[in-house]
Amino acid sequence: MADFVVGGAQMGPIQRADTREDVVARMIALLERAAVAGVEMLVFPELALTTFFPRWYAEDRAEFDKYFEREMPNAVTQPLFDRARELEIAITFGYAELTPEGRHFNTSILTDRAGRIVGKYRKVHLPGHVEHDPERSFQHLEKRYFEPGDLGFPVWRNAGVVMGMAICNDRRWPEVYRCMGLQGVELVTLGYNTPSVNSQKGEEGLERRLFHSDLSMQAGAYQNATYVVGVAKAGVEDGHHLMAGSIIVDPNGVIIARAKTEGDELISAACDFAACRFGKETMFDFARHRRPEHYGRITSQSGVVLEV
Repeated sequence: MADFVVGGAQMGPIQRADTREDVVARMIALLERAAVAGVEMLVFPELALTTFFPRWYAEDRAEFDKYFEREMPNAVTQPLFDRARELEIAITFGYAELTPEGRHFNTSILTDRAGRIVGKYRKVHLPGHVEHDPERSFQHLEKRYFEPGDLGFPVWRNAGVVMGMAICNDRRWPEVYRCMGLQGVELVTLGYNTPSVNSQKGEEGLERRLFHSDLSMQAGAYQNATYVVGVAKAGVEDGHHLMAGSIIVDPNGVIIARAKTEGDELISAACDFAACRFGKETMFDFARHRRPEHYGRITSQSGVVLEV
């Protein structure tokens, strides 16, 4: 297909006192900038509507249900969907989802250019811990407030492109990209809220964490011959620093766009999805080169088993 312009809508911090209406107004402003830049698909971050609330501990986790959305779109987010439809821009963004059955997920949705939801993904690889940990320099309680996603790693054909979604810590797991790569994925979108310092290893600061973030997404792109768009919520949020580093990676693993700030910022790149074919038909022609009969250990066990 002809070049398709993909954008990343990096967002600066969302403070605890900010309303969803405030946040949606910022997202619409980024949409407007994207339209001027000719963007046809715009990627927003993980938990784009609220502050990163898993940094706090609540004995009664239901206290934090206020950060969850019970339907999507809803009255507050409908203007975002409406404006995206008017501008004919497909979007994807993350939010905390509370289902009618009372289940809690870290979720991302994908729309087409008419503003219709065409895909949903629920974060599978939840980092952090369940109970308050006094040994950590700060808390990371995603395992307390969310359950692992139950939808797997589906893809959708949207605007003529095979698209898939992942969220934050998913980017560090090669199985994520490969599951989508085996479905012919051409564009993986990935929002994140990543602390700039490791709460269990303080010397692992911003430079190392940005390196790991880039490395993971570049490897996933190259090894599956797909574009990857990783978009941050960044800056000092309620006294805690989140790293930026939003990037767009091509199917050769090359970064072709990178954010320069820690605030609301648009990055974009014209993506030629025909460029995915070379890798998919040569080095990573899975039908010719994969040997799944030897990969059983990947799905038969989770932890390390020492056999030597």
